[in-house]
Amino acid sequence: MPSGLVPVLAARVLEHIIASGHAAGDRLTEQSLADTLGVSRSPVRKALQYLETLGAVGSSPNRGFHVAREAAQLRKLQLPSDPVSDESIYMRIVEDRLTNVLDEEVSEAELMERYQLTRLQLQRVLNRMARENLIDRKPGRGWIFRPLLNSVDSHRESYRFRMIIEPAAILEPTFRVDRALFDKVRRQQLQLLEGGIERWTAAERFRAGADFHEAIVACANNRFLLDALRNVNQLRQVIEYHSQTGSKQDRTRLRRQCEEHLALLDLLEAGERMEAAHRLRQHLDVVRVIKTGEGAQGSESSSSRPVKAQSVEVHL
Repeated sequence: MPSGLVPVLAARVLEHIIASGHAAGDRLTEQSLADTLGVSRSPVRKALQYLETLGAVGSSPNRGFHVAREAAQLRKLQLPSDPVSDESIYMRIVEDRLTNVLDEEVSEAELMERYQLTRLQLQRVLNRMARENLIDRKPGRGWIFRPLLNSVDSHRESYRFRMIIEPAAILEPTFRVDRALFDKVRRQQLQLLEGGIERWTAAERFRAGADFHEAIVACANNRFLLDALRNVNQLRQVIEYHSQTGSKQDRTRLRRQCEEHLALLDLLEAGERMEAAHRLRQHLDVVRVIKTGEGAQGSESSSSRPVKAQSVEVHL
């Protein structure tokens, strides 16, 4: 029986494999997983070896580890979970920052005391936040949070901006469909429709949506367009992480968004770029209205009010 921490890390590795859209046969590198999860290669190797005993991954001489099953089968595996997961710690810190319980600048000692964490637990979460460009280490000691999109006004501006650059990217003369990239995001959208909407975490759902939109813009082969979209996604992600899809109405809406994503991929692969650009703009406009209430109230007088994290709907 593996030590207590190995199954917990194995569960995180498995979640990453599923959320990243890996197919059976895809190679897994210890260093890449270690960088993503904020740990060293040694525990990652033990976690992969544990997953191999469960049939989730396989290995071969001189090639290392690879995914052994499709995502639908991997989701059926039952692994032990950390009683205080990194995800729950992450979300508590994000919520407290959004509601100004935490100041812009914080110390590790302060966070360890507030959330009753070990230094290792906290460092894993802070390293993830740093990788996602939510927080920066200060020279010397301490951390400083980056600006976040946490008002209706900022959300309106972000969607208006995306309505400009994303459809325009499709119409660029340098736009070329990347079949491998499209296959990856198509798998993610299908996995969401096959149960991911209900089972995936808010962070996984957000990442799948961001991957889809970034994949389309990446095909324009213009680094400035792609960098601009990634920057917006980084700013809005924590609000989206708070969004849940508990109601039937929310799940129906998310299913419709996934179906629209798949239809956009079909149009682009068929060369219908003008129609795809038009539909993408409509797609973003509908979500803008949902997020900001524009159109529903006929007024923007309250647009500068803070967004309540629990009320914002996740957009895929």
